[in-house]
Amino acid sequence: MATQVHANAPLDAGARKGNLQADLRGALPEWWPVIAGLAILFGPTFYSLFTGAWIGEEQGHGPIIFFLAMWLVWRKWPEVLAATTPPVSSWLGWPLLAFGLAIHLLGRSQNILMFEVGSILAVLAAVLLLKRGGRALRILWFPFFFMLFMVPLPSEFVAAVTMPMKMAVSWATEHILFGLGYPISRSGVVLQIGQYQLLVADACAGLQTLLTLEALGLFYLNLMRHPSAVRNIGLAILIVPISFAANVIRVITLTLITYYFGDAAGQGFLHGFAGMVLFVTALVLILAVDSGLQWWIKRREDSHGSGRGKGPGAPTVMKEAT
Repeated sequence: MATQVHANAPLDAGARKGNLQADLRGALPEWWPVIAGLAILFGPTFYSLFTGAWIGEEQGHGPIIFFLAMWLVWRKWPEVLAATTPPVSSWLGWPLLAFGLAIHLLGRSQNILMFEVGSILAVLAAVLLLKRGGRALRILWFPFFFMLFMVPLPSEFVAAVTMPMKMAVSWATEHILFGLGYPISRSGVVLQIGQYQLLVADACAGLQTLLTLEALGLFYLNLMRHPSAVRNIGLAILIVPISFAANVIRVITLTLITYYFGDAAGQGFLHGFAGMVLFVTALVLILAVDSGLQWWIKRREDSHGSGRGKGPGAPTVMKEAT
């Protein structure tokens, strides 16, 4: 019997894969007009993003968020097909589609990036509601929530929130390097180290960086699917100080590069490399904090388990053991 089970298992997996491919091929005639329409509608928008906003530091996380969200949709799509067959269209898709097209027209004509990018989410959600119904959108809630992080925020709001963050990062950088013996001083968000002056820019310590790291942290949580709510909520909250620490490390790295190798090195290739340092540092810190939370939760569960084992019968057990 065991041999028969092992022999049939690959066949079952292959059959499921074949059924999925057959379902996708069967859905192609129904979906290709929708895909073609979306490509015509948003093709100019994506061209503008990939040649403009998405190649800059402030919005450089946009394509990462979008492609990760599409990968999450593709990963969940078999579940969507299984849960929405036969499909039941939702009438809510029509007003949402009208809203999405309206803000796309407004954003495209008036060069309002927030509306233009936001319309992508609205139109995609409307298409999903019209084609597969509300249950499909409930299954795919996280990819659509995740895509919210690629929508640019109003510049006035970003500027108001970013300035205190830049001041805090500048203050922390000054005190850390001064404590290590470097000749550094600060005036607002301008750092003076040796003969060089460095302005802490928005991209080095801004709100968009915080939102990007928060998005990547939530993506990590979605993949890990920890059963502990304490672990999930705790890590999501701790991403904020993790982001601050990663920003401080990035500014310290740029400051030291400028101090040792000159202003050209700090503003040239190594400046972009410092951005990689930011995200690698944040990823390492997220993994470290997650491991710490896991250890703490396990230790707490073990202590509670041993506490439950103690009772009136405990002295008797010790006596018998003696």
